[in-house]
Amino acid sequence: MLKGLLEQLQYLFTSPTCLACVFSWFLAQFLKTLIKLFAGKIHSVKELVELLIWRTGGMPSSHSALVACITTCIGITSGIKSDVFILSCCFFMVTVRDAVGVRRANGIQAKVLNTIGNQLKDQGLFQEYKNLKEVQGHSPMEVLIGSILGIFVAFGFHFL
Repeated sequence: MLKGLLEQLQYLFTSPTCLACVFSWFLAQFLKTLIKLFAGKIHSVKELVELLIWRTGGMPSSHSALVACITTCIGITSGIKSDVFILSCCFFMVTVRDAVGVRRANGIQAKVLNTIGNQLKDQGLFQEYKNLKEVQGHSPMEVLIGSILGIFVAFGFHFL
């Protein structure tokens, strides 16, 4: 049983699909970090590491790169007529819609609430106000570029 589990884990970590997905995520984060670094928007090593590993928002969208990559990989390996490909397409659409719409709207709303909260605090109506996290969503162009990146990475891992 342990041997079977180890074989499955070995397959997972050597699978072109898994490797492509991980690579597409990190490549998008790396490109995002380079863009912000050259634009002078990174002011500390901590900020650099956070952006490289985890921070959301910006060009290109790593979420879009990842879901476009897995959808493309599934299309390559299982065929576009498979149910799992249709499922991955639906997952892709939900993720993209969330990145462009919901998360962006939440970030705008948080920014407005933070402005109001800080004004009320300055007027003495609040003792303390802790700012909400202003989650950055993505512009349609950031999502498009991330998606294209994910598609190219998937083809690269499966055909090169």
